[in-house]
Amino acid sequence: MARKKSILRSLKDISQVATDDGKRFFSASHEEIRWAHITDVYFVKTLQILQAEGLAETVVTADIHSSGDGVFAGSEEVRRLLEGSGVIVRSFAEGDRMSSGETVMRLEGPYGAFCLHETAILGILASSSGWATAARECVEAAGDVPVACFASRHLHPAVAPVMERAALIGGCKSASNILGARLAGKTPQGTLPHSLILIVGDTLKTAELYLKHLEDAKPLVVLVDTFMDEAWEALRVAQALGEELDGIRLDTPKERGGVTTCLVREVRARLDQAGAGHVKILVSGGVRPELIPGLVAAGTDAVGVGTYISDASPIDMTLDLKMINGRPIAKRGRIPGPAKNDRLKAC
Repeated sequence: MARKKSILRSLKDISQVATDDGKRFFSASHEEIRWAHITDVYFVKTLQILQAEGLAETVVTADIHSSGDGVFAGSEEVRRLLEGSGVIVRSFAEGDRMSSGETVMRLEGPYGAFCLHETAILGILASSSGWATAARECVEAAGDVPVACFASRHLHPAVAPVMERAALIGGCKSASNILGARLAGKTPQGTLPHSLILIVGDTLKTAELYLKHLEDAKPLVVLVDTFMDEAWEALRVAQALGEELDGIRLDTPKERGGVTTCLVREVRARLDQAGAGHVKILVSGGVRPELIPGLVAAGTDAVGVGTYISDASPIDMTLDLKMINGRPIAKRGRIPGPAKNDRLKAC
């Protein structure tokens, strides 16, 4: 009979951790994260020794601090991971600004109750905060213009929903990843892919088919860079569809010069001159914060960002024990005792 998998307690329990069977994906399941099957092995060694010495229930206070400035995210997953463990979690609210060296989360309780989860906790906070910070940079650069996250295709699918949720925490107005948007309480938003237009063979016909078969999926935003000059194609679909066309999307590849402020300005002017001032312009493709103000000034109504968010480096987090059984303590280089931070609130 196969041994039932559960949280690790000793080195011998590692034998219950999955090995490659040629079928499973290489990402961790929710259960494997809860069971600490993704932890660094030295935490298993630590727990085994503490249990043998009767020290696993030692009450500690641990501070987690950020290695950089940014936007804090990930605490809700940490709360769910530690729920029922007896550990008190205090942290910043998701979306709060944080500074380098600032304590952003505090754990209080038996060390053995969260020892094995340190790897997951730090990874959750580091990655989520990195993505939220990148999103906030784009949102601030865009001002009143909404920013959409189109970044899932640049990450492993196991973590793409986490990234898109973090982007929404960072201020993005919408996300294209279905699961990520749904978990954040949003409706996923997207336009049309080039592949559909290429298969149909004509941009206008593709838009007409969209209206025919997806009448409940408005607004209709049409890509106009697949076959023709962007300005010409934008006018063509605008004149044919009238008020049924909500917007056009410019996603010109870098091989053709990418989306530029000059291109946006021309398309906006030609649409206005043709009486299609209601048609909004969405730009995407290699968009970075430093490019956004110019694109907005040229007439961009919405921005789609991909790689800048997905490629964001994690903001490293560090966990330090600051109190053991009520006694302030710390390793060399750290100040004993919990850091003073009134922004920490119970999760």
